[in-house]
Amino acid sequence: MKNSAFAWKAFFLFLCFSSMVLVGMAQSNLNKVIPLSASNQRIDNVLEILSNRGNFYFSYNSSIIKRDSVVSIDATNKTVKQILDELFGNGYEFKESGNYIIIRRAPVKLTMVTNKAVTEDKSYVVSGYVLDDNTGAQIENASIYEKKLLVSALTNENGYFKLRLKNKAKSAALTVSKEFYEDTTVFIEPKYNQQITITLLPLGAPDITIVKPEDYFVPDSLRVRITTPSGITEYTYVKSPDSARLEKTAVGKFLISSAQKFQSLNLKKFLAERPFQVSLTPGLSTHGKMSGQVVNNVSFNVFGGYAGGVDGFELGGLFNLDKQNAQYAQIAGLFNIVGGNVKGVQIGGISNTVLGDFNGLQIGGINNFAKKGFNGFQLAGVHNHTPDSVKGLQIAGVSNFSMYKTGGVQISGVANMAHGNMDGVQISGVFNYTKRLRGLQIGLINIADTSEGYSLGLVNIILKGYHKLSFSSNDITNVNAAYKSGNRKLYSILQAGANLKENEKVYTFGYGLGSDWPLTNWLYINPELSANYLYLGAFDYVNILSKANLHLNFRLSRNFSIFAGPTFNAYYTDQDVEFKGYKFPVPDVHRNTFKLHNKVVGWIGWNVGINLF
Repeated sequence: MKNSAFAWKAFFLFLCFSSMVLVGMAQSNLNKVIPLSASNQRIDNVLEILSNRGNFYFSYNSSIIKRDSVVSIDATNKTVKQILDELFGNGYEFKESGNYIIIRRAPVKLTMVTNKAVTEDKSYVVSGYVLDDNTGAQIENASIYEKKLLVSALTNENGYFKLRLKNKAKSAALTVSKEFYEDTTVFIEPKYNQQITITLLPLGAPDITIVKPEDYFVPDSLRVRITTPSGITEYTYVKSPDSARLEKTAVGKFLISSAQKFQSLNLKKFLAERPFQVSLTPGLSTHGKMSGQVVNNVSFNVFGGYAGGVDGFELGGLFNLDKQNAQYAQIAGLFNIVGGNVKGVQIGGISNTVLGDFNGLQIGGINNFAKKGFNGFQLAGVHNHTPDSVKGLQIAGVSNFSMYKTGGVQISGVANMAHGNMDGVQISGVFNYTKRLRGLQIGLINIADTSEGYSLGLVNIILKGYHKLSFSSNDITNVNAAYKSGNRKLYSILQAGANLKENEKVYTFGYGLGSDWPLTNWLYINPELSANYLYLGAFDYVNILSKANLHLNFRLSRNFSIFAGPTFNAYYTDQDVEFKGYKFPVPDVHRNTFKLHNKVVGWIGWNVGINLF
């Protein structure tokens, strides 16, 4: 009996203890009563005190709480929820997750249509506010637009907008877009003046956030070479296209209004097509503020226009601005600027600028620019510039430039520059340059890093090519020096010489071309052609000595060789007067010569010398 009474007492005590534990466990952190007193304390310090006393954690986004704000509170018999309400006020909510109390902005609920009133006018007005769904903050410069009617508005600094729509449409849907927010579409009942409130949900943060200095710019493309056992593989990483490339140019910043720039920024994913448009200026168009989001088949711009693109024909009195692509034909009195790619014919009185790639015919009165590459025919009065690859024909009055591989022809009055491979022809009045030549250069000065082609000019410099300094003697001049540069296929020769024998002086200078034909590792044949002027006491006469040398070249070391061989000479002169101290006639009267023409004689001579380098 005693044992039974003891068992009942033990069971009763167990129930009481269990009930107390369950009550303690059931009490949430928000419902805990915690005494708290703070005067002029930072709010993050107050939260830390509350966390320590309640034995739980706070979780919040630092962007929604000013942690350095100062608060005062005296709570002796209040719950954590009441304390938080007093600290933060309206606009916040508090949720529990495990041993965490999450502090966040209370979401704003979508409020629809107030002051709805029917109208008998031909149009009705929709106005209202656009708010942040998380914070309730008013959103400035958000785009509100009707896709079919191409009517749009921007919110002001208070998030307010006003839009007028025509009654003829049976339905209307307003889309609200803002950078870093999800697009929201609201269906509107036509023929009613109405006020609405629309909330936008911020886009979620990406999985990876990259923090970088503000002055660091990602390149448009990045080429990476990976060496593998089977060879070298090249990868090209291309940055995603920027829909606001046009707006970022100096001309775009000047001619495109801030409202149009915000529209472009907000409406990256929206692009409409229309058959026709007319513009007076970029801000005055038949498509209004939505002109930058419309691709037109036919576009006429009285002074200038701004559009999403052209798929047909565009004519501008002064200029054409197209945010994305243009194809078929584009003509402007002054200039064209296209943010995307161009395919077809582009003609500008002064210049053409394409921020994508170009395929077709581009004609500019002064200059042409194709940022992502060029394929076709580029003609400019002054300069053609392509900071990428070129395939086709470039003709400019002054200069042509390409950054990467060039296949085709560059023709200019002054200079051609191809910083990559040149698989084609460069012709200039003064200067040609390429990194790797696999074609032909014709100019006064030709420079290449390496060459598998041919350079024809007064000075041909192949930095990793053929370079020789020669000293020689021949049957006309006993002291000669020559600089030979190019490649083994074809090198140029700049030479000068003198005959220093008393009373038989001769001074000569000339230009020539040669080639290096290997027979063995140490034996070469060098055929050379040159033309030389002979000074025999006066420049009043023409004395031209043409020479064809056939040298046998013995290489004794890497930087030293000797050569010798016969020379065929053809000499033209109109000099019939002898000057004291100078040799006359040339050649000597005792030399066996043969007549080639009325004033041209020929003979077989010799040449012997050494090569350095």
